[in-house]
Amino acid sequence: MAKGDFRLCDVVLDDSIGRSTPDVEHERAVAIFDLIEENRFEPTGHEGGPYRLNISLVEQKLVFTITTEGGEAVATHILSLTPFRRIIKDYFMICESYYEAIRSSTPSQIEAIDMGRRGIHNEGSETLQERLKGKIALDFDTARRLFTLVCVLYWRG
Repeated sequence: MAKGDFRLCDVVLDDSIGRSTPDVEHERAVAIFDLIEENRFEPTGHEGGPYRLNISLVEQKLVFTITTEGGEAVATHILSLTPFRRIIKDYFMICESYYEAIRSSTPSQIEAIDMGRRGIHNEGSETLQERLKGKIALDFDTARRLFTLVCVLYWRG
């Protein structure tokens, strides 16, 4: 184990997440790929990974179970999804507007909707960073990718 190797090498969605349509499963796989491809993931008080992250849902709470690449237990963090519900709902609404706009709107209208979509995504990413503060240090890009994955957990296709 390399000290200071603070990154995810694997992300697994627990069976508690459930499976969905092929489109949703594809989006989940892409979100996981993007997250693993580039991230900074630093569990507080641990000397270094790389880490495996198992994500599950238990009683409407998000559970992050972290182990080292070799399987050594590092930490488990449970997050209430309540602070994310409005953001995720708003994000899905603006994504629908965005996809609709792509079919029928001007480039400037599409750009305006996309700026709003990115703003809500940033808000979700900042909320995730705040909720994990003192537990897991994430850079903003990693928080964005992880928030994307949290959103995809809700997407039913």
